[in-house]
Amino acid sequence: MTENDSVNVDPTRGNRTLIPEAVLAIGKSDADLLKAASKLLEHHPVMVTKAPEVQAELLLRHFKIAKHNPQGKTVTIGGRWDEGVGICAVVTAGTSDIPIAEEVASTLDYLGIEPMKFYDRGVAGMHRSKAVVEALNKDKKMAVIVIAGMEGALPSVIASQVSQPVIAIPSSIGYGSNFEGMAALLGMLNSCVPGISVVNIDNGFGAACAVYRAMKAYSGSSR
Repeated sequence: MTENDSVNVDPTRGNRTLIPEAVLAIGKSDADLLKAASKLLEHHPVMVTKAPEVQAELLLRHFKIAKHNPQGKTVTIGGRWDEGVGICAVVTAGTSDIPIAEEVASTLDYLGIEPMKFYDRGVAGMHRSKAVVEALNKDKKMAVIVIAGMEGALPSVIASQVSQPVIAIPSSIGYGSNFEGMAALLGMLNSCVPGISVVNIDNGFGAACAVYRAMKAYSGSSR
């Protein structure tokens, strides 16, 4: 890297941490975005997160092996990082949470985990979460990520009925006093149900990575 080079990638991160470096598109110029993706692609398949539509189209034009998830605002280039790792339920409280869930699903797929989607299962209609609980109790090795905005209650509802650790994502969806996800975040952090881990607001990528690390540790395998 030269002194004036704004892109300094970390191609060996996946060897150290199991999780390869991804490219966060927010705030990057088109030139730096392409440079970062290109440099990493020399070493491993690449995932770009939080990509606006215009930059996603740029990546698709530049890389013929790119795959775009418009809802999740992700672009994967060059295939998957891993294969056959496991299955993870991806649960949303409402349909407004689906963009974050799709970021989760894209990241899981990139990491070699099959996403099983359960969308619009929020507490306003409690019966809708029954199928989620049944699926998780049937397959104890299935991981689970729950995304909720508003008051953020759904992770507690799910976690109180299953044995798996629940990864909770507060979403920025909600009315004024939701404070762009702060209410959901605090609600999840203050859950009285043990075994819930909470990531940052709208951090679908981070939640999926947490599941991947746990699955690899549980299996005792390296990539």
